[in-house]
Amino acid sequence: MTYIAKPQLHHPSLPSNAIGLTRRDYEGRISTLCAGCGHDSISAAIVTACFELDLQPHRLAKLSGIGCSSKTPDYFLGQSHGFNAVHGRMPSVLTGANLANRDLVFLGVSGDGDTASIGIGQFVHSVRRGVNMCYIVENNGVYGLTKGQFSATSDKGSKSKRGAENTESGIDLVALALQLGATYVGRSFSGDKEQLVPLIKGALTHGGAAVLDVISPCVAFNNHAGSTKSFDYVREHNDAVNRLDVILGRTPIKTDYAPGEVRDVTQHDGSVLRLKKIAADYVATDRNAAAAYIQEHQAKGEIVTGLLYIDPEASDLHDRLGTTRVPLNALGTEDLTPGAQALARINAGLR
Repeated sequence: MTYIAKPQLHHPSLPSNAIGLTRRDYEGRISTLCAGCGHDSISAAIVTACFELDLQPHRLAKLSGIGCSSKTPDYFLGQSHGFNAVHGRMPSVLTGANLANRDLVFLGVSGDGDTASIGIGQFVHSVRRGVNMCYIVENNGVYGLTKGQFSATSDKGSKSKRGAENTESGIDLVALALQLGATYVGRSFSGDKEQLVPLIKGALTHGGAAVLDVISPCVAFNNHAGSTKSFDYVREHNDAVNRLDVILGRTPIKTDYAPGEVRDVTQHDGSVLRLKKIAADYVATDRNAAAAYIQEHQAKGEIVTGLLYIDPEASDLHDRLGTTRVPLNALGTEDLTPGAQALARINAGLR
């Protein structure tokens, strides 16, 4: 396969972020996916999110498995760390890398087959353990590389491009993430950049297991009438529960206004954010209510998007294991070989 690198020349008028980088500095190779693939929109949203977070590319570790979705890390942040794992085994590789170097920001990119079928066991345990990561599922409900079979997330009753009807219940990854104890759970649509970018920014800066289920229509095999993962279906059935923004490292901007009211708020960069308060009764910090809300709207054929749940006091695997604050690759010989007395104390504790 031939890879085509993007030109390194930047237009001098391109805007820079706080660390002097432009959006071009967060891009990767030219995509080889089908023209119009929703996955490319997700890659663009990741580029925007990292640019706006002023994230140094070398601080990000991106990991993936196998599938169309798992090719996409090659298309963003070409200067970051990257590892393409075996099919369905990305979560365990990410967990090991996270334990070795907690100073990196970990981004796992997977698909509905890579996560909900062959890799579901690994997904379950990485979320259950509270690994500090942003886990994005590029969910198109179909096996695109093997010509359009239903995946484990395909909705019951949906139809394939050839007209076959899915008779099996689909796995709802958002509901599963809530049950497993994820502390940041959201769902979005690849075509809704205004919602997706802040969701990714929040997930990248969250101190725990953050799971984003992003519906990403497959233009080749799952973008037709009868599909519940097509562009038209998602647009018609999208029920956004909130509007989002992420502001870091600045003096808090506060405002107070009633549900249904529109309020203009000036940001630190001088831009004006127009807010309209919706879904006044939705509480994103109630795990049980979030699960019930998802099921209620799923029964109506509606796709709930937005930040569905967040634990403001989240912890991660390092907190639970009591690991050292120093990454393993920065520990010296004396730290890694504490001596015979330390070994004796460990053995005594196991008797």
